[in-house]
Amino acid sequence: MSFVDKAANQLVDYKNNSKNDSAATTGHGTPIGEKDATLTVGPRGPILLQDNNFIEELAHFDRERIPERVVHAKGAGAFGYFEVTHDITKYTAAKVFSNIGKRTPIAIRFSTVAGESGSADTVRDPRGFAMKFYTEDGIWDLVGNNTPIFFIRDPILFPHFIHSQKRNPQTHLKDANMFWDFITLRPETTHQTMFVFSDRGIPDGFRHMNGYGSHTFKLVNAEGKAVYCKFHHKTDQGIRNLDVQKAAQLASTDPDYGLRDLYNAIANGNYPSWTTYIQVMTMEQAAACKFNPFDLTKVWPHGEYPLIPVGKFTLNRNPENYFAEVEQIAFSPAHMIPGIEPSPDKMLLGRLFSYGDTHRHRLGANYLQLPVNCPFKVRNYQRDGPQAINNQGGAPNYHPNSFNGPDGDSRAKALNVPFAVSGDANRYDSGDEDNYSQSRVFYQKTLDQGARDRLIANIVGNLKDAADFIQERAIRNFTQVDAGLGQKIAEGLKKQKRANL
Repeated sequence: MSFVDKAANQLVDYKNNSKNDSAATTGHGTPIGEKDATLTVGPRGPILLQDNNFIEELAHFDRERIPERVVHAKGAGAFGYFEVTHDITKYTAAKVFSNIGKRTPIAIRFSTVAGESGSADTVRDPRGFAMKFYTEDGIWDLVGNNTPIFFIRDPILFPHFIHSQKRNPQTHLKDANMFWDFITLRPETTHQTMFVFSDRGIPDGFRHMNGYGSHTFKLVNAEGKAVYCKFHHKTDQGIRNLDVQKAAQLASTDPDYGLRDLYNAIANGNYPSWTTYIQVMTMEQAAACKFNPFDLTKVWPHGEYPLIPVGKFTLNRNPENYFAEVEQIAFSPAHMIPGIEPSPDKMLLGRLFSYGDTHRHRLGANYLQLPVNCPFKVRNYQRDGPQAINNQGGAPNYHPNSFNGPDGDSRAKALNVPFAVSGDANRYDSGDEDNYSQSRVFYQKTLDQGARDRLIANIVGNLKDAADFIQERAIRNFTQVDAGLGQKIAEGLKKQKRANL
């Protein structure tokens, strides 16, 4: 087993590949003569305050945990490269896509969403699929999920949605009433809820799931012409999901199943890969689109907006240190490069602020100077603060200046084309927009009969713990998707109640 399971054998491999010829040191590099004892007066103490090694050990230990991510707390990461296989320069001037065969270093973090850092990898939950491209134009973060859609379409609801998925503030327990109360009060969640309670709600590890940028982005080509786009990453390993019983077993016997599977695959040279595609919608098509193309609860039908192949990415390196390279890696949808811009997608625009703000809370104002987050070059006027690793030497820290400080880039300026905005400023509640048509297609056309039966069983198995009035509201919502779906959920709930009598 130890020869096969690279994750379990990691320390043995380290020992075999390293030399035991270095003395332990303090944090300031001074060799330590005795590592396993405090400095005391006599063998029974007391300890002397001058034992700096002891004080340093405890002081660091007290501070070595940072706040876990509010969402996506449990995750696995790996590194590799993205290679362009098809020319899309007619759509974007982003250098990452500049020529066929070009390779760009990448990092990816896969994660669950609602669970804490120590939670199981095999729970029913969306999976985070966050990509970091280390391009010559800076960092590009494509931060998405394993689903092409999301629960809500207005970011003001995001904190409330996440609260409903987390723990009851009094009992500190997961609460079905909280979960289903929010879900049923905001019917726009129906499409994503059905996706999560389908077979794909529990992927078989991280290698056997697709990834999506999810949001609508804007691409700008060298002539300044813009189109809207969505990013898709199809797993080359094939889609594979866990059934409910297997997932529950793994949650108790191997809660780190996904992390272990990814680590061992890469360590054994079985490098996972994904093929990247884009969907493209012109400005004219967007204006005439029968649905809101910037609505994150909607997909773009592939028949109308076909997948266009772009490239392939491969993961071929495990992190050398999990904390340094996975816990401290920080993604933000605001990190874009010339040729890629945001669209009017409300959820995307809300995330542009939120992600950087949480990283500054978790990691500090200079989180982008940490090696795993650092672009190849930075020239700006931001200075000082905690952990200022690269404080840009003697360069001026104000603008404008007469001393060769950085100024605007002509290429980036040319690609930043103006766009028109019109309308009355107001708070528009989008809750009553089309919430069921694509859910209906998903249920009636995408899922086969077996998958529909499992979807119903999964919903009933979770919804049964919610209050009766919330169950009734859920049945009404699912009936809007399909009358048979609502009826079968109602029947399933009745059977659960009879079984509990």
